[in-house]
Amino acid sequence: MTNLPPFLPPMNLLEETSRPRRNVAPCIMVIFGATGDLTGRKLLPALYNLAREGQLPAHFVCVGFARKEKSPEVFRQELQEAVNKYSRNRPIDQELWNTFSDQIFYHQSEFHDDEGYEKLSKVLDELDTKFNTKGNRVFYLSTQPSFFPLIVEKLNKHKLIYNADKVQDKWSRVIIEKPFGHDLPSALELQKDLTQHLNEDQIYRIDHYLGKETVQNLLVFRFSNSIFESIWNNHHIDHVQITVSEEIGVGTRGRFWEEAGMLRDIVQNHMMQLLCLVAMEPPTSFKANAIRAEKVKVMESIRPLPLKNLDEVAIRGQYGPGFIEGQEVSGYREEENVDLHSNVETYVALKLAIDNWRWAGVPFYLRAGKRLPKRATEISITFKNAPGYLFNANTQKNEPNVLVIRIQPDEGISLKMNCKIPGFSNLIQPVKMDFLYGSYFGAAPPEAYERLICDCMSGDNTLFAGIDEVLASWRLLTPLIEHWAKELPDKFPNYPSGTWGPAAADDMLNEDGQKWRLI
Repeated sequence: MTNLPPFLPPMNLLEETSRPRRNVAPCIMVIFGATGDLTGRKLLPALYNLAREGQLPAHFVCVGFARKEKSPEVFRQELQEAVNKYSRNRPIDQELWNTFSDQIFYHQSEFHDDEGYEKLSKVLDELDTKFNTKGNRVFYLSTQPSFFPLIVEKLNKHKLIYNADKVQDKWSRVIIEKPFGHDLPSALELQKDLTQHLNEDQIYRIDHYLGKETVQNLLVFRFSNSIFESIWNNHHIDHVQITVSEEIGVGTRGRFWEEAGMLRDIVQNHMMQLLCLVAMEPPTSFKANAIRAEKVKVMESIRPLPLKNLDEVAIRGQYGPGFIEGQEVSGYREEENVDLHSNVETYVALKLAIDNWRWAGVPFYLRAGKRLPKRATEISITFKNAPGYLFNANTQKNEPNVLVIRIQPDEGISLKMNCKIPGFSNLIQPVKMDFLYGSYFGAAPPEAYERLICDCMSGDNTLFAGIDEVLASWRLLTPLIEHWAKELPDKFPNYPSGTWGPAAADDMLNEDGQKWRLI
């Protein structure tokens, strides 16, 4: 008998890989609100890059669900243009895109229309058969939060999501974007609505900061390097600063911003997550429940804000006209869809205290603002000064060591320490050791949405916000939201665009003998 070579099926470009593959089961992702900005800027570029690097399952389908009339061909063309513009890998590989786009479909329906969900169910069954996706589903709710309960109710009514306790051979998961409510009562109500139809482990609350490479590395950095973990406490650390600054204004999002504001949009979720990762105790494992439990402990240890002396620990601001990179820009109240007399904050600075053994006496300063001089997100750890008696003869002040974890842009870590200037004197000068992810590893890290979407498909919810974390954060900040709603500011706008925020934020640190780190 002639020995014939084994049969090799036609190569599927989605099966090529340049790095180790995750264990991702075949599935269909349905994106609600697929004609919105998020889909083109983030979601489809993330899916394309996952396909490019072999992280998508070979048996995968993406279905866009939206209210606009649109042909599948037009939808694919618009997505190709968006991926070409926003993907971190540009220009796109046309051969790969042709293969990938054959697995993209469009379904038009209103979110409340039962007939649309019935048709969707039939479409998904047909796609399961054609692409062998095994009935597994990811529903990504890229819509206004007010639609979350309605969409989940309709999905359940038309049996598009499965009872996880009864169905074992296939799965369904729902990803929801922030905000998760707008205060504690609304967050509790949203959770009640969702859990009528979903188990908690089917709900994936996405906070894209948790998918950033530098944020993921925080746990590795802390708990695998004994030189840092051994001094990660109030014996050695003087204070911590967390900054999220943006040079852009609210742009076309004025209507959203009028309802949200900086405290809800950035502080309650992104910044509180960063604070917890910095301050948490070592988890018993890297499983989701173990990490979430430690983060909740941090939230519950934060001292309630003193509403009687609120100006000492909480500052709000709103940008006025000014200059960004030499260009004149408008103030917040002149932005599109913004009230001419709006009192919504575009800047928040907080001083928080964590009442536990590790952090007692260490202030955590948080600031977030729009129309600041530059875009940057970072965590800076300032260590206590060394005893100065050896250098008392020096006229130059001995500066403290500062560890900076840069989250965006230029992801990396730097450490400032003191060294002697070469020569015959004993003059000291701070120097910086700098590590950049892109330079050291030779490639830019994956975008946050790539990691988070892949994790959801894998059933790993470690980097998604748990409900206990969400509610603990709202418990801390809802009294502040309510207080600010009653006590309206009388000096808005109180900082010009292109500056680092209101003077009151500087005064808050000056009272402690500190100042904001110059970024």
